[in-house]
Amino acid sequence: MAKILIVEDNALNIKLFCDLLAAHGHQPEAVTDSRNALDAAREFDPDLVITDIQLPHVSGLDLIRMIRKDDQLAGVPIMAVTAYSARGDEERIRAAGAQAYVSKPISVVRFAETVDQLLKNGHDRTAQAESDEPEIDNPESQANDSGDGPGPGETGGEET
Repeated sequence: MAKILIVEDNALNIKLFCDLLAAHGHQPEAVTDSRNALDAAREFDPDLVITDIQLPHVSGLDLIRMIRKDDQLAGVPIMAVTAYSARGDEERIRAAGAQAYVSKPISVVRFAETVDQLLKNGHDRTAQAESDEPEIDNPESQANDSGDGPGPGETGGEET
């Protein structure tokens, strides 16, 4: 079960999104006032944020940018759900930091597939980050990893 924050000002869309997500076993939490969305996200600690773009007070694009700059939330996947469908809108939304874009009226199947994919990718990223050893920012070791042969003080033998 994933925790999913929905930022949407339209009551019918909130009901639809919450019902769909709950039917797929997720825990949705809705925020109707975008001014409260960042604080709500920090408190709820979501696995995914779904936001409308055309919101009063704080636009969805601004909210996406704020989430990307927030230390606690920067890695949370974001899906924009919007009636915007003009040329260049998807590129602007993705450039702001959203990983997915679904236009309204939504296709229920596409909505569910996109949520599942974002959650899968988010979990893959988390598992990879937890299993990776920290990298050392050492220019000498990077130079030695060039594959051009042994570096200074190295032998050319096989590693054991």
